[in-house]
Amino acid sequence: MDRLDAMKVFVAALDEGSLAGASRKTGRSAAAVSRAIAFLEAHVGVPLLHRTTRSIKLSEAGERYATACRKLLMDLEEADRNAAGERSVPRGTLTITATVFSGVEILRPIVDAFMDEYPTVSVRLHMLERPVNLIDEGMDLALRITHLADSTLVAQRVGEVRRVVVASPRYLATHPRIVELADLGKQQIVAMAHMGLDSWSFPPLEGSSVPRSISFSPRLVVNSIRAAIESAVDGHGVTRLLSYHVASEIKRGSLQVLLAEAEPLPIPVHIVSPFGRLSVPKVRAFVDFALPRLRSHFARMAKEMETPPAAPIPPRRGRMSAG
Repeated sequence: MDRLDAMKVFVAALDEGSLAGASRKTGRSAAAVSRAIAFLEAHVGVPLLHRTTRSIKLSEAGERYATACRKLLMDLEEADRNAAGERSVPRGTLTITATVFSGVEILRPIVDAFMDEYPTVSVRLHMLERPVNLIDEGMDLALRITHLADSTLVAQRVGEVRRVVVASPRYLATHPRIVELADLGKQQIVAMAHMGLDSWSFPPLEGSSVPRSISFSPRLVVNSIRAAIESAVDGHGVTRLLSYHVASEIKRGSLQVLLAEAEPLPIPVHIVSPFGRLSVPKVRAFVDFALPRLRSHFARMAKEMETPPAAPIPPRRGRMSAG
């Protein structure tokens, strides 16, 4: 059996999460998929996968081997594309990752439009609430909303977002005024784990190096951005999110930004890719297509966040959806 071909089957099984999925993706029988992985395990002399009836899990050796396989296959694909030169057109499957909210609200419309423009490219949009190693997991691109530290990635900035405290006009009309950070301790708080379950940190005062921390006992804890937004809009408390989460609500007047003078520095937004991937036509085509649209989106959002709405709209009632 050809080892390179077996590696493709192995990676397909990891991407699909099962041997049956690899069978469907590669067009091979389940027995052929099992033989390919058994061939690799015999070649390296250690088990690569722990199998159950429904799923597979990499062994410790399998994790290292999978990283090497992905890099080898990506390098071979890049070599093929480079050899084809200008005659090569974007084609194949493009893999992109983002958080759930940014994937649904920001990237999905761009991906849809891109596929209309490039019918020979398919896209796998992985929306995950966890750190993703692009090389290890075989991703072409990611939308990252964070301060970057990984120098092995090529990053192109598309905008920035703010970390904002918000509440609805209805809530503000019936609860104690919020004019300084200490006032947050007297409020009903809708909390999320990644924004602080029992305290929020703010930059230090001028002349100090000690961050300010406001402690609270949350009235409601949720693990969904959309749920936090809906609860705040309906007047059930104050919450803290990123500005792109609530830009639409701010524009409509259903939420208001509080304590803007105490906000941390903005958080940059980048499109990132592993080194060398931009030379692959499908990746280059998407980046060229997405960059101006993303920059326009974040610039427009920042402007709308700074412009007060003409009049607040009535709070929504009786609707709660998962985010």
